[in-house]
Amino acid sequence: MLIHRHRQILTNALHLRHFSQSAAAAVLQDPLEPPPLTYLEGFPRPDPKFAEIIRAIPRTISGKNISAKERKVGRVPSIVFEQEDGQHGGNKRLISVRTNQIRKLVNHLGRSFFLSRLFDLEVGPDFESNEVIEKVRVLPRKLHLHAGTDAVLNVTFIRAPSHALLKVDVPLVFRGEDVSPGLKKGAYLNTIKRTVKYLCPADIIPPYIDVDLSELDAGQKIVMGDLKVHPALKLLRSKDEPVCKIMGTRVSDQRKSK
Repeated sequence: MLIHRHRQILTNALHLRHFSQSAAAAVLQDPLEPPPLTYLEGFPRPDPKFAEIIRAIPRTISGKNISAKERKVGRVPSIVFEQEDGQHGGNKRLISVRTNQIRKLVNHLGRSFFLSRLFDLEVGPDFESNEVIEKVRVLPRKLHLHAGTDAVLNVTFIRAPSHALLKVDVPLVFRGEDVSPGLKKGAYLNTIKRTVKYLCPADIIPPYIDVDLSELDAGQKIVMGDLKVHPALKLLRSKDEPVCKIMGTRVSDQRKSK
């Protein structure tokens, strides 16, 4: 029993050292890196009231049984990895985060908006300690919820340093329904896409994209190429792919045509 305890202490110490070395390496920056990009005036930017530090602790092992035990004590098994070119992952780290913190963020922001927002992730030896082993900016990449209860099962985070290019499904927010000529005539909005995938520089990931319906008449549509975004964002779908369309006609017009 004593030998097992000493072995566990040694394992945890080595794991914390691994995180500390990773954090130290992350501090080193290439002096030739260009300055970070900034949000442009008139484009959506993250609301500071939702800025929050996600606390985490390291895990040494994975598996279904371990994950079930983590959830039972109020923790969500998670991982952090790098995906700097938007394609290839690496530098995988096993962590656990607090279930109630992730649940609160998802409830406040909504699932799609949670997955398009940057957070600071602080890894410590335990949740009661103020010690920080590693602090890194991350983007939630995947959120797995229970199909029946919506309980948070696991979260995948990707590191988001300034020079990283990250694939993001950016949520769409539709505005101007009340003044749309087509909708005022009695037509309806056919929403085809609720998110659009872009390759985004980490510093300017949009929390959402506005879709302006104010001038849309019946039969007209908005395609992905019509969306107004920062010029540094790269659309990863066809620019001609439709986002929404105003469908239908007024009931009175239908009666007149009969």
